[in-house]
Amino acid sequence: MAYKEVIYPAEKDGFYALLREQVELYTRDSPDLISALANASAVIKLAFSEANWVGFYLVDGDGLKLGPFQGRPAVPRIGYGLGVCGTAWKRREAIAVEEVACFEGHIACDCNTHSELVVPLFAGGEVCAVLDMDSTVPAYFGEEDKRGMEEVGRVVERFF
Repeated sequence: MAYKEVIYPAEKDGFYALLREQVELYTRDSPDLISALANASAVIKLAFSEANWVGFYLVDGDGLKLGPFQGRPAVPRIGYGLGVCGTAWKRREAIAVEEVACFEGHIACDCNTHSELVVPLFAGGEVCAVLDMDSTVPAYFGEEDKRGMEEVGRVVERFF
């Protein structure tokens, strides 16, 4: 299926409803987890004009290993409770960071990143992965984005 450009509304409820629909559309026929996450990261990255990185880290023992993403090369492994990703995993909740330089223990992948949003994904009641999003714009992600991306994340949880 060829990608068809969509125009996302500025209003957050409409934006997230359309984004969830697009992620569903482009993951629906995925044969496995990796292809679903690859397409999901591409769709999400295209929706957020100011995102410089969108991807997934998968739980692997006591750490997170890098999964499909869109953006510059990234840290291949993150420990439990470390950085924004590991902290979201440990807390079992989404975290929006307005300025990553102010987040104690932040793991820098791109020195141009200012804000970050990490959403844990669940399977069988346990965190199985995190969806990680970065932006060069300070305070780019907020509470509405946390809620909206949690709903978008539910679309790909079915592949775990």
